[in-house]
Amino acid sequence: MSDEYEIALVENPESSVHGIIERGLTDFNQQQAGDVHYRRICFALYAPDHEIVGGILGEIHWNWLFIELLWIREDTRHHGYGHRLLVSIEEEGRRRGAQMAFLDTFSFQAPEFYKRHGYRVYGELKDFPPGHQRLYLTKEL
Repeated sequence: MSDEYEIALVENPESSVHGIIERGLTDFNQQQAGDVHYRRICFALYAPDHEIVGGILGEIHWNWLFIELLWIREDTRHHGYGHRLLVSIEEEGRRRGAQMAFLDTFSFQAPEFYKRHGYRVYGELKDFPPGHQRLYLTKEL
């Protein structure tokens, strides 16, 4: 390696920096394991005034659906929207070829919600954050 290379902190990486790194890894992964079949999936929950009050984000890689984020504004919770969002992304994942799903959540978030929907814990990081756990769950679609 040449001394000309430099590592620098990028505080708020622009999409171009993130994209270059992501494309590089994606290209490598495809060389090793075949076409990733990458797809993003997003469902938004809109209030009557069209404000976004929740949603779910996910990605498909090979035949796996990764549920990245699920959020519902506090005053909109406990009305079945989380269930409907989760079912929607799972159905769309199946439609796009996903056979399995995985996600992570914190012990203070919604592990019981996911368990009621058939997810099972396969991993745990204790004290992440301190006093809580980060849980990793999976489900066959």
